[in-house]
Amino acid sequence: MFTDETLDSTSVQSLWRKTQQSEQESRGCQTRTVHTAETEIQTVSTTNSCTQTESLDQGTEQHFQTDPNEPEPPGLKDFLQRVEDVVIRQLLRNAKSHAFDGFQVNWDDRSHLVSCLHYLQHHAAQERGLHVTSVSWSCTGSVIACAYGRVVQVCFFWSSINDGSWSTERSCVCTWNLDRQRLNPKQADLVIDVPTAVTALSCHPNQPALIAGGLYSGEVVVWDTSRTQDPVLALTGMSADSHREPVYQVAWVPLQKKGQFGVLSACSGGRVLLWMVDSDQGRFVLNAAYALVRQQVPHSSSIRVQGSSTVGVTSLALSPWDLDTFLVGSEAGLLLRCSFSSNTLAAGASEGQSVPLRAPAVFSFRPSSGPVHSIHCSPFHRNLFVSAGTDGLAHVHSLLQANPLLSLRVSDSYVFQVQWSPTRPLVFAAATGQGEVLIFDLGHRSLRPVATIEQGGVGQAATCLAFNCRNPNRLAVGNTNGTVGVWHLSTNLTEQSYRESIQLEEIANQVAE
Repeated sequence: MFTDETLDSTSVQSLWRKTQQSEQESRGCQTRTVHTAETEIQTVSTTNSCTQTESLDQGTEQHFQTDPNEPEPPGLKDFLQRVEDVVIRQLLRNAKSHAFDGFQVNWDDRSHLVSCLHYLQHHAAQERGLHVTSVSWSCTGSVIACAYGRVVQVCFFWSSINDGSWSTERSCVCTWNLDRQRLNPKQADLVIDVPTAVTALSCHPNQPALIAGGLYSGEVVVWDTSRTQDPVLALTGMSADSHREPVYQVAWVPLQKKGQFGVLSACSGGRVLLWMVDSDQGRFVLNAAYALVRQQVPHSSSIRVQGSSTVGVTSLALSPWDLDTFLVGSEAGLLLRCSFSSNTLAAGASEGQSVPLRAPAVFSFRPSSGPVHSIHCSPFHRNLFVSAGTDGLAHVHSLLQANPLLSLRVSDSYVFQVQWSPTRPLVFAAATGQGEVLIFDLGHRSLRPVATIEQGGVGQAATCLAFNCRNPNRLAVGNTNGTVGVWHLSTNLTEQSYRESIQLEEIANQVAE
């Protein structure tokens, strides 16, 4: 049988509890003391202002007050009823009248249509007697680039200096940023030394750091102003493809690939060359070549073929409306419309050129009596352009007619450059050998200059000018005294008026005599 048995109890103490208790620590954590402060703010002072009409004297106050019980003046009501129909008919007639179309009140003083903002100078060029030969605005409208060389008013636009050392005399290109806070008109922001005279200049239409230039030696160069150590990005050098005579004009031409531009150059040897810029290799690649030969120029009854076999190019203009069209002016006064797509080979051998020479001329306009110094296509009408030269006249042409539509007497001396306004369809400016820049408005019946800019002293010529497309109220003018004047144009010369485009269309539709 099983029986209960009572045994003594035994206890075992826990060593784990003692171990854990010995390792326990007490810790505490809290944020730093938060400092608070109360601040009040209010205006220092208050001002109450009010306005009211002046108090009327008793007699005037009684004169303007009407008594509702006072009878109307005799005959007033009958008069208003009698003339009501006549007044309404006249108001309707006035609403349909065009007597005051285009009329705008001019609050500007005529003497303040133009005012000088800056006279930019480069003392080193002035001390050597160098002239400003070309000016061009950057695509941002802030930077003006200026080329130095020599201009002599003789038979040709450009001429060698008197001692015959044109090939060895150094010149330069200067730039000023007019938006700088501390602009120094007597110190250029950048000076690029050039081994020979610079005859042409053109800033890139999209890249503000690139400037294309033409040299008296026949070379074409592109400078990158962001490269301060060596700004020369590309140079044609002297090769079978390059020009052998002074380059009178350079221009940036959009290529077939979107966003790319080439450089078009023209020289007195009758060649017009289209270059592609290889910035990686630092060189130019000839893309197309054109030669103007007299026997291949389309002749009208007023053109006589004589003299040299080549047509010396002195001016060049691109059409903003037709990328295949460009205009050329010559030393002999010829004015030609040309085509980039011409496939007619130029007469004579290409003399080892990598690209065959083509004859681009497709139409001849009535020639001038002397060299054509400048051509510019209208930015507001696809068929209009203006030309000027040694005859002292500005000729407004249509691409569809040989004879000019208008001829304006600008100066008794030469006209070195002419350019349409980028904002006013009927306005253009002309730089003269008498040192003046004349601004014309074709909307005025008198066809006299509406504004005149006088820059330089006696015997100084205004050699070049440039409107600013980004800041239309700025006009740059270069002078033979080595200065560049930046002029402010009033709104009367920059803001398009009513029906101005219609008036331009009427001029373009005229039939030349």
